[in-house]
Amino acid sequence: MIISTREKAMVALTLLAVLYGALGLTLRGRLERLRQMRGTLREQQTLLADREALVAQRASWEAQYATLQDLMPVFDPARRVDTYWLGIMDRLAAKNSFSIIKPQIGEEKLAGDVYEMPIDCKDWEGSLEGLVRFLYDLQAEGAMLDVRAMFIRPVPNKPALLRGSFTLFCAYLREPPDPAAAANGERSP
Repeated sequence: MIISTREKAMVALTLLAVLYGALGLTLRGRLERLRQMRGTLREQQTLLADREALVAQRASWEAQYATLQDLMPVFDPARRVDTYWLGIMDRLAAKNSFSIIKPQIGEEKLAGDVYEMPIDCKDWEGSLEGLVRFLYDLQAEGAMLDVRAMFIRPVPNKPALLRGSFTLFCAYLREPPDPAAAANGERSP
């Protein structure tokens, strides 16, 4: 079988077209992956720059922490702190004619050096002015009290009153345990 020059040229052109097509298909996938990798790289570079900026502000953060550190109450490791926080909350509520019914104490959680305890107030009642004054007084107590969730609704038959729920997070520190007392099996006072 003899293949003419024209047929050889057609086979060569067909092979070239198939090779370019295959190269184009694989190149498209690789280009898409390259674009994705560049996008990821840009995101990571932005994240790194943000974190480097935070690290660069370390002296400022430490100075601010040093000034606010004295505002954070420090408790003995064995002491229950729920009564302390409930006392503050009840005092501020009574001062502002704000009624809190059945607050529920949540689990104490450690977040870095700071402990947090949520107090879930499922039911409260008061006027708008009493609510605002209560929240203001909570804020004035310092950085250790934070209302993170609040629900408010009007009382149907009493237009001057509001009801609702909120969750108050209380932050505090614990004294480190005394190593000598821990070795002897004693509790610190």
